[in-house]
Amino acid sequence: MTVKPDWEAIERAYRAGSLSIRAIGELHGANHATILKRAKKHGWERDLTEQVRAATQRKVTTSVTTAFGKSEAVTNAQIIDEASDQAAALVLFHRHSWAVWSGIATRLSAFLAEADIDEKTHGDFARSLNAGVDAQLKIIKGQRQAYNLGDDNGEGGNATDQSLTISFVKPNGN
Repeated sequence: MTVKPDWEAIERAYRAGSLSIRAIGELHGANHATILKRAKKHGWERDLTEQVRAATQRKVTTSVTTAFGKSEAVTNAQIIDEASDQAAALVLFHRHSWAVWSGIATRLSAFLAEADIDEKTHGDFARSLNAGVDAQLKIIKGQRQAYNLGDDNGEGGNATDQSLTISFVKPNGN
């Protein structure tokens, strides 16, 4: 027996605009072309994306995630609430992950600050330092994205923030 797709859930996901049509189809076991036809037939519009983003921002800012009951008559507010709950949880997870990676980079930085450098170890030190700086730049970029501090609000993002290469040469120039 074939299970019929949950068209109410598909409509909510479609209208929320957070997922691609193909992703909605895969999630709910429906063909993306069928979803598009049904959306056209019933006049569904993907008009809630900005409202979902705004609600996500509010929830991330206050770190509130609440469960809500579903009623038969699904409102825009419920669709926005459901989609922004998912997005807020993802942003908060990213923030936690970046904190973990930041701790690792900090430990590498502390190790390199205390490392003894001599003729035999300077090459390894240079590679480790270059990798550490690269990791730190990626962590900063990820944190700025996770906390919405990127180009969208005019902070950071210039070319000098994006790449840095450190090279070491021996004092005699070789």
